[in-house]
Amino acid sequence: MTEFLIHARNVNKSYKALKAVRNLNFRVLSSTCFGFLGPNGAGKTTMMKMIYGKALRDKTSDSQIKVMGYDPDTQELNIKYLSGVVPQEDNLDEELNVWQNLYIYANFYGMHRNAIHQRIDELLTFFELSAKKKSKIRELSGGMKRRLLIARALLHTPRLLILDEPTTGLDPQVRHLIWEKLRQLKKDGLTILLTTHYMEEAFQLCDTILIMDRGQKIIEGAPSILLNQHIESYVAEIQDEALADRVRETPIPDTIRRDYSHGSPLLYAQSFDTLKSFTKQFGQGGYYLRQSNLEDLFLKLTGRTLNEQQ
Repeated sequence: MTEFLIHARNVNKSYKALKAVRNLNFRVLSSTCFGFLGPNGAGKTTMMKMIYGKALRDKTSDSQIKVMGYDPDTQELNIKYLSGVVPQEDNLDEELNVWQNLYIYANFYGMHRNAIHQRIDELLTFFELSAKKKSKIRELSGGMKRRLLIARALLHTPRLLILDEPTTGLDPQVRHLIWEKLRQLKKDGLTILLTTHYMEEAFQLCDTILIMDRGQKIIEGAPSILLNQHIESYVAEIQDEALADRVRETPIPDTIRRDYSHGSPLLYAQSFDTLKSFTKQFGQGGYYLRQSNLEDLFLKLTGRTLNEQQ
């Protein structure tokens, strides 16, 4: 049976003169990964905090957030008991070792001692950290710390895992390892809520994405469907400044769309051969042909990239 774990309707949040979230509506299906995308200041983290009770929404008669049936404004503890949160910043206790960090955290949930030991061993094995069981936090790499933070959030076997930019600053190998673990957790029935700046991460993990800008929803849906429906399949990135000037002066066929929002021209087309044939006149180098991605979609919809500041 289809079950929506999170319902958000007409949600708003202001900080003095700043409108951080504007009339946001969405639902999150259980056992899926739902991702928020947008530039810094788009309202992603604010929305996440409202979901687990760290920020109160602006109350209006039709505004509502329900998380597993609970209202985060008044039933924050109920939601926390059923959720695991991985913040952007590392907040592990550096005076303790890996096992101790997990043990102390597990006690906050009133778990039985035998259950704690078994659960810690399971999670250390799952995240490939068993060999670091007695290591101090300062001895861990950045990737190990992120895996340990996720393990800590899963100690009490939550129904919902909230990840705020979980792989920022990690090398690709570690990022892929974390993706693999998150896919396994979702397959086992965990619901994941994610914010990320990595387009590939959103595409690889998310069943549904919601792209935000200036607190508002721009578009929502499955990543592959959004790309197929709203943007051409291929793009030529013009990387050389002299070549960019030539491209600006060159007539283009109707089958190619030229976009200057990013500064240098971007040429979009539904056919790879169309772009390849057009760019052949410019010789080798100075441009790059590739498939369109979620950042291209955001650029088309808003005229700015996901990495731009507000």
